[in-house]
Amino acid sequence: MVRRRVGTSLYAGFLFTILGLVSWASGQPFVFPSLGPSAFILAFDRRGERTRTYRIVGSHLIGGVVGLAAYTVLAAGVSITLTPTAFSTDGLRLAASGIFSIVLTSWGMIATDTNHAPACATTLIVSLGLLSTPIQVAIIIVAVVVLVEVHAVVLWLFERLVGDSHPLYRDD
Repeated sequence: MVRRRVGTSLYAGFLFTILGLVSWASGQPFVFPSLGPSAFILAFDRRGERTRTYRIVGSHLIGGVVGLAAYTVLAAGVSITLTPTAFSTDGLRLAASGIFSIVLTSWGMIATDTNHAPACATTLIVSLGLLSTPIQVAIIIVAVVVLVEVHAVVLWLFERLVGDSHPLYRDD
């Protein structure tokens, strides 16, 4: 188990490092909180059902689009970066936007068989005004695509170099 913990941790860090470098070089938000759990899932369950490209990209796409719609309709111009005062209209708008985005993102993921829990964080990031412009949502989706494509390339290279699709872990 020690090898799996170390391997998973280092690989998740590697995947996130690629996005960190892209973010640093571009000055754009290619690193955001919901991408960490997606990197972990890819690192931990490298070829499982939870790591299917359509599931990860599709769920974050749903979360981003739904979050943007909720924010635009319910909370445009407000952001959770400043804590709204108790019982304020802005606080109510943000709460409604977050609730609406979670409900619709959950429904959309189930309806399209793209269940991937980190996308619920993506929808909140967008619907609460943290990354809430169409350009920022597009960057979120591109970052997710980069993450899953880097993962696919690593798996492909691993198969070519080692001849196996996944390192075998035994209980250490």
